Amino acid sequence: MANLGNPTRTADILKKYQFHFQKRYGQNFLIDSHILEKIVQAAEIGSEDFVLEIGPGIGTMTQYLAEAAGWVTAVEIDKALIPILQDTLAVYQNVTIINQDILKLDIAALAREKNGGKSVKVVANLPYYITTPIIMGLFESHVPLQSITIMVQKEVADRMQAGPGSKDYGALSLAVQYYAKPEIMFFVSPGCFMPRPNVGSAVIRLVRYEENPVSVMNQEFMFALIRAAFGQRRKTLVNSLVNAGTLQVTRDRIVQVLKEMNLDLSIRGEALTLGQFAEISNRICF
Repeated sequence: MANLGNPTRTADILKKYQFHFQKRYGQNFLIDSHILEKIVQAAEIGSEDFVLEIGPGIGTMTQYLAEAAGWVTAVEIDKALIPILQDTLAVYQNVTIINQDILKLDIAALAREKNGGKSVKVVANLPYYITTPIIMGLFESHVPLQSITIMVQKEVADRMQAGPGSKDYGALSLAVQYYAKPEIMFFVSPGCFMPRPNVGSAVIRLVRYEENPVSVMNQEFMFALIRAAFGQRRKTLVNSLVNAGTLQVTRDRIVQVLKEMNLDLSIRGEALTLGQFAEISNRICF
């Protein structure tokens, strides 16, 4: 099978199988071999690695991953792409194709079955509309993740890496940074895809922490607190938490905690670090 990382080969495959892009799946196939090589390098894929690829499309990046990794499991939701993948990946003995919705797949069980429970590296060119649910699903599913290297909308990558005080900083920043160290590896122009998207993309690597950087008594409550803090981000933290109506905590208690921490009562959620959110959560839950 010839390399798929160019527009001509991609067009030939799509024509052969009379494939039509599905808007509901947010399909944009990479057609730049240089970018594909950079993704594999950024993910630091080696011959001992088990790679979970989400959304392989026609198998373009899967080919590159199969050349570098010990084993690749590619999960594709669009059943129309399965015969194409069986064709384009036929020569690779170290690739398994699964026709499934990644959000419904038991990834932890898959890791146990295919990789003996050892750590997994995730690589994906994610549909923009479903990026956050997939990432958070991976972090929260108790999969032995080593890293996630993904192509996402540039704006989303900026939010994942953002720190306190910036306009991009929010609930997604804090959720990602609780689980992993994010690093934008490089940016990708719309011209590297078929069809061409309307926005720029970025490849970001999230390296999973062995231990979370903050200690939290009630993780679920902390994330509810964070979501409430950014639900009305122009309001003060006190008003945002009270107005959310989801925390079952009084204004007096919130004010008391902020005073105990020597924080200004007019502070907004966007000014707080992950450590400060964890401390507020722990004090309220105490």
